[in-house]
Amino acid sequence: MSLFRKTFSFILFLQLIINGVFDDTVKEKSLSVMEGDSVTLCTDVTKVQRNDQILWMYSINNSDTRIAEIYKQVISIYDNNEIFRDRLQMDYHSGSLTITNIRTEHSGLYKLTVIGGGVIYKSFTVTVHAHLPIPVIITNYPNCSSPSLSKGLSASNCSLLCSAVNVGAVTLSWYKGNSLLSSISVSDLSISLSLPLEVEYQEKNTYSCVINNPIRNQTTHLDISQLCQPCGALPLQQ
Repeated sequence: MSLFRKTFSFILFLQLIINGVFDDTVKEKSLSVMEGDSVTLCTDVTKVQRNDQILWMYSINNSDTRIAEIYKQVISIYDNNEIFRDRLQMDYHSGSLTITNIRTEHSGLYKLTVIGGGVIYKSFTVTVHAHLPIPVIITNYPNCSSPSLSKGLSASNCSLLCSAVNVGAVTLSWYKGNSLLSSISVSDLSISLSLPLEVEYQEKNTYSCVINNPIRNQTTHLDISQLCQPCGALPLQQ
């Protein structure tokens, strides 16, 4: 794209903002996708006309960056921003924007301006979820070397801990059958979660630990007979 056309396009966009030409009804949409997938942000334009302009902006830290545009039926992808390099595709007929192999750092606000017979303004809030780890269940054994337990006596309950590491925007939960027992949620990124549970050694109920985000979940089922044994059945701790 020539310097003149870039300048004209940007000035036109600024004029629209200053003059308040945007449609009073701003159309907003929220999308959740998994890391590594592709997502398409649709303009709902059937056919881009000769003099139409379709402009895509990415907003980060309260700063808007132009990332793709159609003007005079010519597509321009502004890939000088390393975060999107080789990931942006724009449909020639509709102006819809596709982000391929999307990563968590691509989460954010995407703004669309369609300038044709009128002006249409849309925004898309995209949340990219990292792949979920499989939750790990471990047993917190009592101190079997204590005088009361080393004689073959045992506590009545088995103490368990379900954990997941390096997760964000997820919920970690314990279930008894299909009934929720307890849960913990986090919105931060790259954090470790742990959730305790106590069961009786001879229980026959089915327990499971589940980690989920709005798109997917991972489940680990508890094998009480394997993880929970009375203290007398374990070797003494050194």
